[in-house]
This record gives sequence, C-alpha cells and structure tokens, in this order.
Amino acid sequence: MRTHDNLAVAAALNVGPGRWQEQFDELMGRIAGRFARVEPRRRARAFVLGLLSGLRRKNCWTIAEQAGDADPDGMQHLLAAARWDADGVRDDLRSYVTGHLGSPDA
Repeated sequence: MRTHDNLAVAAALNVGPGRWQEQFDELMGRIAGRFARVEPRRRARAFVLGLLSGLRRKNCWTIAEQAGDADPDGMQHLLAAARWDADGVRDDLRSYVTGHLGSPDA
C-alpha cells in the first residue's frame, strides 16, 4: 500500500462519515465566496470529491463521470477558464488545515 493510501485509511479510521461530511461542508463553505458564480463552486465541490474518491485514475473524464456529467467539459472549464480566486482558495485551505491539524508547539 502506498503512503498516501495509508494516510487515507488512518484518517478514515479517525473521522466517522458524518463528521467527515460536516468538516468537508465547512471547508467548502469557507471557500464558497472565492467563486464568482454558483456553477463553478458546485463544480469545484464535485472535483474535490473526485480527487478524494477511490477512483483508480483521476482526470477530468473520470471525475466528471463520477459527478454524473456526460463529458469533461465542465471540469475542464473550471480548471482553464472559470473565474475564481485560486490564491484565496489556497489561503483558505491553508488556514483551515493549520487550524485543524496544526500544533501550537510546532
């Protein structure tokens, strides 16, 4: 088993499904304002869920199919042309992770 697989298993053992969904929703709510429109925000949510999924191959096609899309156009648009604040999302994510996983002694 690869290292990131081990980490995913360890995380799954420590966070129940209800708690995981609650934390994911909290994070997605935190970054919601970084998207100019609701459609890219929803697409970003589906994209992240695809990245976190057990898909064997992760690309726009497979993630779009998992999200119920007929083609990868929406996912590709999100990554290439949609208006959203990538730096802001990065900063929000960093803040979220350090707030939940950071140690005052670090």
